[in-house]
Amino acid sequence: MGHRKLGRRTNHRKSLFRNLVTSTLRHERIVTTVPKAKDLRTPLDHMITLGKRGDLHARRQALAYLVDEDVVNKLFSTIAPRYADRPGGYSRIIQIGARRGDAAPMCVLELV
Repeated sequence: MGHRKLGRRTNHRKSLFRNLVTSTLRHERIVTTVPKAKDLRTPLDHMITLGKRGDLHARRQALAYLVDEDVVNKLFSTIAPRYADRPGGYSRIIQIGARRGDAAPMCVLELV
């Protein structure tokens, strides 16, 4: 099984996910469409797993993916220790209905 293209070219889709993961870690919740949120769980969980590892190589990998260095510091200092005993599943999707303009299914993606 592949991935959703979301109507974007590869570079645009990759930068979209980098920005969405950064925003989710910064604000700890975002409002987005359901398909984007479902695809966003994988890189978001991977970043939190890197934060739980906590070594220098994991920090450099997170810096290579995330857009903001302050978010990386927040990930390693406050977010990752919160999930030290949790084996996975760091995010929750709550569906909130359809968007008014185009009736796209919307949801809230938040950290557990």
